[in-house]
Amino acid sequence: MTQQPKWLTPEEQGAWRGVVRMYEKLAGRLSRHLQQDANLSPADFAVLVDLSEAPGGRMRHVDLSKCLEWEKSRMSHQITRMAKRGLVTRQECPEDGRGAFVVITPQGMETIKAAAPRHVEVVRELFVDLLTPEELRQFALVANRVIEQVEGAPSP
Repeated sequence: MTQQPKWLTPEEQGAWRGVVRMYEKLAGRLSRHLQQDANLSPADFAVLVDLSEAPGGRMRHVDLSKCLEWEKSRMSHQITRMAKRGLVTRQECPEDGRGAFVVITPQGMETIKAAAPRHVEVVRELFVDLLTPEELRQFALVANRVIEQVEGAPSP
């Protein structure tokens, strides 16, 4: 006999739906701004941010996939599209013939540097400036607790 799930209370359901709806609204709005302002998709931006912050502007393909929670095939297609636009390149890994690095190009670095200021303005407008410093600290604590749980849980 299967056990019944522990259904969400109205308060829990309201909180959960609020998080989901907030994410959908923010992601949609940020996506439109990135496309309009910088001709970047959210996926392009995520890859460029991670690479621009990585030592030497490069990461192993598999590590970048893990950071972004993407399947290997999605990452491969994304990197192919970005390489065609001159934003990134692939470099073979001399220590591991099967592995490869994804490297941000000078054009990719200029693209992220040009996109970041407007992106930050929109993030401030739609999120950061709406919260008090204490609310922002609490939000970060909650978000990090959830992230730790997700990262520690087995992936399906």
